[in-house]
Amino acid sequence: MTEQTQPLRIDIVSDVVCPWCIVGYSQLKQALEKTGTAHEIHWHPFELNPEMGPEGQNLAEHISEKYGSTREQSQQSRAHLTALGAGLGFAFNFTDEMRMHNTFNAHQLIHWANLQGLGNAMEQALFSAHFTHQRDLSDTDVLVEIAGETGLDKTEAKAVLEEQRYAEDVRKIESFWVQQGIRGVPAIVFDGKHLVTGAQGTENYTSIVKQLTGAAA
Repeated sequence: MTEQTQPLRIDIVSDVVCPWCIVGYSQLKQALEKTGTAHEIHWHPFELNPEMGPEGQNLAEHISEKYGSTREQSQQSRAHLTALGAGLGFAFNFTDEMRMHNTFNAHQLIHWANLQGLGNAMEQALFSAHFTHQRDLSDTDVLVEIAGETGLDKTEAKAVLEEQRYAEDVRKIESFWVQQGIRGVPAIVFDGKHLVTGAQGTENYTSIVKQLTGAAA
């Protein structure tokens, strides 16, 4: 197989309140580091809860209603995710008071950050804000603070959200991926044509990357 001559394009359709998205990304990141693969990552928006109101919903209640999970199943899932995250360097700090929120404004902020080369940093900051620190990603003031912490101008960040400057752009991108058949996340597309769904594990991602780039075993 021909050795890699240009960065591997990786498109990730994701929501920042999706725990498996950060797990999958962290596993992929390990695989890319392990193989020394030159790459470029492009994040794309997906809303797990597009109809959710601004008040959000208690996470356990939400999971029970949406997936039919019992309290015991939910606790087991949280424990499993926490252990997985710890092994990948990401801290899940689940609490009984944790809430699920709509993320449309968060995706607009990521879109804006991406235009300034900080899209990946903003994505990671929002994952941590939600899962590690239980910050409300539907709150404009919280999003503005996170933007500032990521190195972006807070005044401009507030204007972006108040004006809904990139609302139409984000809607178009969301629609595009739905039209491609994406119904759940994470959905990772390698080289514009190889779709992998779910968090597949570091070893599986390593194998995929090697096959696509000709990286040495």
